[in-house]
Amino acid sequence: MSEKLKVGILGATGMVGQRFISLLENHPWFEVVTVAASPRSAGKTYEEAVGERWKMTTPMPEAVKKLIVKDVNEVEAISSEVDFVFSAVDMTKDEIRAIEEKYAKAETPVVSNNSAHRWTPDVPMVVPEINPDHMKVIDFQKKRLGTSRGFIAVKPNCSIQSYAPVFTAWMEFEPYEAIVSTYQAISGAGKTFKDWPEMEGNIIPYIGGEEEKSEKEPLRIWGKIENGVIVPADFIKITSQCIRVPVLNGHTASVFVKFKKNPTKEQLIEKLVNFKGLPQELELPSAPKQFIQYLEEDNRPQVALDVDFEHGMGISVGRIREDSIYDWKFVGLSHNTVRGAAGGAVLCAELLKAQGYISAK
Repeated sequence: MSEKLKVGILGATGMVGQRFISLLENHPWFEVVTVAASPRSAGKTYEEAVGERWKMTTPMPEAVKKLIVKDVNEVEAISSEVDFVFSAVDMTKDEIRAIEEKYAKAETPVVSNNSAHRWTPDVPMVVPEINPDHMKVIDFQKKRLGTSRGFIAVKPNCSIQSYAPVFTAWMEFEPYEAIVSTYQAISGAGKTFKDWPEMEGNIIPYIGGEEEKSEKEPLRIWGKIENGVIVPADFIKITSQCIRVPVLNGHTASVFVKFKKNPTKEQLIEKLVNFKGLPQELELPSAPKQFIQYLEEDNRPQVALDVDFEHGMGISVGRIREDSIYDWKFVGLSHNTVRGAAGGAVLCAELLKAQGYISAK
């Protein structure tokens, strides 16, 4: 393959930024050439800026240790060095919206892990196996921004990854109502147990903003492009409750669902294990070969055993059984900082490259 595309990471010192760094080590298509963070980190080497705060289980890649951290606000300087950027900045939503748009207007595509632009009508919010066609809205977004190659694309919230793909696999049975309770890992808050010792042996029954995201974002993913914007679907009602639990990585969902059609358990399982999307067809580098696995054991999926399925890019489902009030219930599990955050964004970037939206400058 030709030379790798040059990548910048905005918010490179935080937990999701670090996950980007680790996932992009030896990536066949992309090379991290620029790291950016807040002004207080600017001017230091990446190794110095992160210091003792490296949160990954694998060592910091040698290739990034000596990179000099740039001020994320130096949009023109950073844009001149890269073909596109991943965004994981820690700012207010208004600040994130503004800075990501600045990069896009500087003709630098932005693939964002942040929530700030998830409801901007002409910004695609994509799980590549579910709605790759939504990337077409970028053409309308570029007209609005007045750009030739700059745009923003985002990935959805980590909490929906353990059940939205499952519902997608079951669409022909017409799910129309669901109750979803998610049990979310502390890394979803950018924390480890060292940072957050009060979470050990504890549960917190509130995560700000998560329930609205869990209920609404799947509808946008299942929506359609109309008149240059994405119009959310309205065929399924989801109500959710989101709970922080003492787990480092892995969001688990307990789900109850009603269908207009009446599938059998065998049909439900068959649809899950055979569900593939465009990333599998294109054999994108980060795409899991098996997107969803079904586990027959009564005590699976478990975070300890299953969170790293397909290097954290696959979804694990178990305990499909009939319910006395709803039709069926199940448990889903996904890796929140891989599939749910940086890994999902990397897969989006791979899809954008394959579709021709990201290329060398």
